[in-house]
Amino acid sequence: MRFVTFEDAGNERLGAVVDGEIADLSGVSGLSGSLLGTIQVGEPAFAAAQNALRAAARRPLEETKLLPVIPRPGKIVCLGLNYAEHAAEGGREKPDYPNFFMRCATTLIGHGEAIIRPRVSEQLDFEAELAAVIGRRVPRHVAKTDALSYVAGYACFNDASVRDYQRRTPQWTIGKNFDATGPFGPVFVTADELPAGAAGLKIESRLNGEVMQSANTRDMIFPVDETIMLLAQCMTLEPGDVLVMGTPAGVGFARTPPVWMKAGDTIEVEIEGVGLLSNPVADEA
Repeated sequence: MRFVTFEDAGNERLGAVVDGEIADLSGVSGLSGSLLGTIQVGEPAFAAAQNALRAAARRPLEETKLLPVIPRPGKIVCLGLNYAEHAAEGGREKPDYPNFFMRCATTLIGHGEAIIRPRVSEQLDFEAELAAVIGRRVPRHVAKTDALSYVAGYACFNDASVRDYQRRTPQWTIGKNFDATGPFGPVFVTADELPAGAAGLKIESRLNGEVMQSANTRDMIFPVDETIMLLAQCMTLEPGDVLVMGTPAGVGFARTPPVWMKAGDTIEVEIEGVGLLSNPVADEA
């Protein structure tokens, strides 16, 4: 199934995408009214959603304000330098262990919402990424062979980065956590609709229609199953936690001259079988 989180009269609601429309699932018995709650309940909730599609009220997808598919995840764990060519374009060696960092939920925005270029910097960059969403509590030291059974589904993510602030510290945190720099959506696709680990999918970014990044998720140095295994050696992953799986080569800072996003631009992230995430860019007021 393909789910969205949308806004109606100021309220967060859960929907499923069917034939270009949103089936409103917020009032369905057995569902919490949110995607996070549905994931936390698990298979019974997904079955209830499937059974409710025929009777659910419909609304036009294109006319509906979409929110981040999970507006406030418990954890957002990101990987840096997870494609070898991207590491190389930044003058880095292929890592032996993932470069993990965290994002805050306050950075997240939905499809169609403006990425905000902050007053303090002009170095706003784009990063097309696959996001994997955890569906069940992952036991510590889970085996790699079992790891994908804990993934509920996938979505597109744009890990927009303020590069000069990212480089002010060795841990990247501040440059990755400006408000309104984390587009997440537009849809959440359940894992059963995609290849195992969402591997073998074309991933691309386009700035004002021009292709900037183009690669395949099979090129990830640390795929989803290995990433979960490594994280489970350290921390408990819970339902709704989000893993943002790194970006391929072609980002703005590595170009000559550098290409930075600016007000009036439109940036798109598209992943085969997952969706198309599109956001305008605006200056901070």
